[in-house]
Amino acid sequence: MQYTKAFFIKLAMTIIVLWIILGLFYRVSFGNILLIGTLLSIVSFVGDVFILPKIGNFIASVSDLFLAFFVIWGLGTWVYGENTSMFAAAFVSALFIGLGEMFYHRYFKEHVIETIQEPEKNQGYTYTPRIAQTEFSQDFDEGLEKKENNDITKSETEGPIK
Repeated sequence: MQYTKAFFIKLAMTIIVLWIILGLFYRVSFGNILLIGTLLSIVSFVGDVFILPKIGNFIASVSDLFLAFFVIWGLGTWVYGENTSMFAAAFVSALFIGLGEMFYHRYFKEHVIETIQEPEKNQGYTYTPRIAQTEFSQDFDEGLEKKENNDITKSETEGPIK
């Protein structure tokens, strides 16, 4: 469930950034924004799941910036051809997506990775057996007389002998 929520947060962030930059400034249709945003979110989310825990937030954000640039530029050039300035559109979009990824990675590490990898907390004392444990103490029943029917004699009620 945490992965699904995190993916949809990433998808929403990517589509909103692409809609603001590509849709409002470069007149790209919303269907193409959904296509580019969905493909970019899927590819970068797989990277976030497997690579982010190993390399850290800053390097993962920079790699997402380059990934966003190349995906937007490549798909934009393929979909729209050479008549649109996709290099500038991809560069500006990638900058804002990279900035958003820094915050998203912080959320992802704190709410998804930490909860998945958090070990179960110990609820009480755990006995760990040790080899050759020895306990030393004095015998309290020295000098006590016992009857055959295990009744306590007068000497036993007085306490241990000193």
